[in-house]
Amino acid sequence: MDIAVGPPSPRRPVRAAVAVLAALAVMTVGGACRRSEPIDASSVVTAPPRSAGSVGPGVTSGSLGTGVTAGSAGSGTTAAPVPPTVAVAPAVEPRGRKVDGTLRTDDGRDRTYHVYLPSGLPSGVPVPLLLAFHGGTGWGTQYEQNSGFDGLAEANRFIVVYPDGVSVGSRLMPNGRVWNGGDCCGAAVAQGVDDVAFVRQLLSRLGQDYAIDPARVFAAGHSNGGIMSYRLACELADRIAAIGLQAGWVAIDSCRPSRPVAALHIHGDADQNAPFDGGRGEKSIQASPARAALDSTAMLAAGDGCGGPPSATTAGDLTTYRYPGCPAGVDVELVKVRGAGHAWMGHEPASRAAELLVGTPYRDLDSSAVIWSFLAAHPRS
Repeated sequence: MDIAVGPPSPRRPVRAAVAVLAALAVMTVGGACRRSEPIDASSVVTAPPRSAGSVGPGVTSGSLGTGVTAGSAGSGTTAAPVPPTVAVAPAVEPRGRKVDGTLRTDDGRDRTYHVYLPSGLPSGVPVPLLLAFHGGTGWGTQYEQNSGFDGLAEANRFIVVYPDGVSVGSRLMPNGRVWNGGDCCGAAVAQGVDDVAFVRQLLSRLGQDYAIDPARVFAAGHSNGGIMSYRLACELADRIAAIGLQAGWVAIDSCRPSRPVAALHIHGDADQNAPFDGGRGEKSIQASPARAALDSTAMLAAGDGCGGPPSATTAGDLTTYRYPGCPAGVDVELVKVRGAGHAWMGHEPASRAAELLVGTPYRDLDSSAVIWSFLAAHPRS
């Protein structure tokens, strides 16, 4: 569960001092499917340091061995080769349209979400949709700024929506939100919020408002948002084709997706908020211990019908675990990053307070670009 402390959203202003105090206070709460190449240690996008708000790197299209352009938009730095099976363009400056929405759920709650529509979307042609879930105590537009997914959406012509969880219940933190991913996190669990039902209803609304390809609906998230992504893979597999996440875990007792869901899990081995090996870290604030990263991927892989323990390859700081025998077009992979902490990788922290609470971001991997590269290669068959 991460602490999101950063500059105010342009659509939801809040004084920085209040955001810092609130973060400290919350520490008291408990198409045709083509099989892709694995995202292994030689194929993970790398990125040099960048300033806050940079759109980050992306993956260029082409055959196996295509390179990756790293850095902020316009950078010519070339990193390790990436073998995507679909074209993934580097992130660019987002010039599209933003839409804020409100949805009354079946349980009577007014839920909010934020849509980014890239410029130049083809009229009437179904496009991919990415559901991007903020971490615990974060909020939708905060994750929008921190992740840089808008720049990737602009370059690759997909719609991205940033839903808001439910309020943490602190007047010191009016923007702080959490998800009910199972046994985490906070007020969402205590109130028994049905976030899976909310997402199902949201997808129906989005399908009415925009031309969305049902075979290319994906989920991504950080920390509590990664937990939520796992829950959707397990319980909303009829709508979600693949998930990508950093620093989350499976927070439900069993995972039996109705159809296989591909997954990429990125996790630092120096994460003190959600330890790679599970349990509670020095900076953990969730009430329940985290499930180990390998145990989480193993649960989904078993539910998908994959066979056997994962193989592991290591190069540099990266160890990639890949599960064998998965259904055609489905991959379950875990990338362990040596020395990386909890902060969203490849993107500068929003503030000094955020860095103190979640650590310094690992700079040689951009989680957003790597996740989109994986998701784009895994539409539903």
